[in-house]
Amino acid sequence: MKLLDVKTMRFALVIEGCGEPQVYIPWQSPKEDRGLQAQIRQARIMTIQRSKSGSDFGCVGFIQRKGARYLVFPKSLKRFADQRIVGIKWELVKK
Repeated sequence: MKLLDVKTMRFALVIEGCGEPQVYIPWQSPKEDRGLQAQIRQARIMTIQRSKSGSDFGCVGFIQRKGARYLVFPKSLKRFADQRIVGIKWELVKK
C-alpha cells in the first residue's frame, strides 16, 4: 500500500492570502444555518482536526466530525482546497 502524496501548506501563508479567520461555533444544525451555508458555498470555511500524533491540521470546507473546530475566513480558500493546512497558530485567529 502506497502513501498518498498529500500537499501541505502553512497556516500563516493561508492567512496572508485569505485574511485573519474567526472561530465559528455551530449553535444549530449546519443544514439550518443559512449563514454557514453561504460561507460553505463561498469556500470560506476551514475544518480543524487533530491528527493521531496530536497536532492540529486544517482542511478547506465544512467537515462535520466530533471534536472538529471551524474557522471562517474573509476571503475564499479555493486555492488551498486540495492541501492539508499545517502549523496552526491559534494566536493568529480572531477571538
